[in-house]
Amino acid sequence: MIELRNVTKTYPAPRGRRAILDDITCVLGDEGSVGILGRNGAGKSTLLRILGGSELPDLGTVKRHGRVSWPIGFSGGFNGSLTGEENCRFAARIYDADVDEVIERTREFAEIGDYFFMPVRSYSSGMKARLAFGLSMAIDFDVYLVDEITAVGDRKFQKKCRDAFREREQRSSMIIVSHQMKTIQEYAKRFAVLVDGKLHFYDDLKEAEQLYNKAS
Repeated sequence: MIELRNVTKTYPAPRGRRAILDDITCVLGDEGSVGILGRNGAGKSTLLRILGGSELPDLGTVKRHGRVSWPIGFSGGFNGSLTGEENCRFAARIYDADVDEVIERTREFAEIGDYFFMPVRSYSSGMKARLAFGLSMAIDFDVYLVDEITAVGDRKFQKKCRDAFREREQRSSMIIVSHQMKTIQEYAKRFAVLVDGKLHFYDDLKEAEQLYNKAS
């Protein structure tokens, strides 16, 4: 689980600074998967980066209990000059995972053939997404961070991704941010809406949807 205490994040605005996260205190991932709704620009991706540790809050603290993933499917973190295999090796070492197992599981899941052994800069965007998703699934995390689940590859591969999510749900929690109600409904057991820098929590998706629609 992840504990946030008085977390605030601001960005420059035409008049001073805008608090995209405003004094948030909560615990995420302790009661199953959480779906966070928010319009574009509400701060969902910023929140996810802070949860994962790739961005720091201006104020407040974040405590992570267990192993927390990077945002699933995010391919921007790859080193383009390294091969897919070398990127997997690097990630496995960072997360203290079995290197050979991570490489093999990612290669098998991504289904990109010999491109796995070529520099990532030679990949198409779809191939990068396959590699990123495969690597995310190859390392076991206690909490998975998911930013806008997108369709990757053909229908067969998309089903493979959904099945992998379902399997992970049995033993891990997910924190999913999205502006799509269907995505939240499919994967989350608890719901929140990010509005004006505040997180509002609900057990009922319909109540969360009402606030989301009002804020949109």
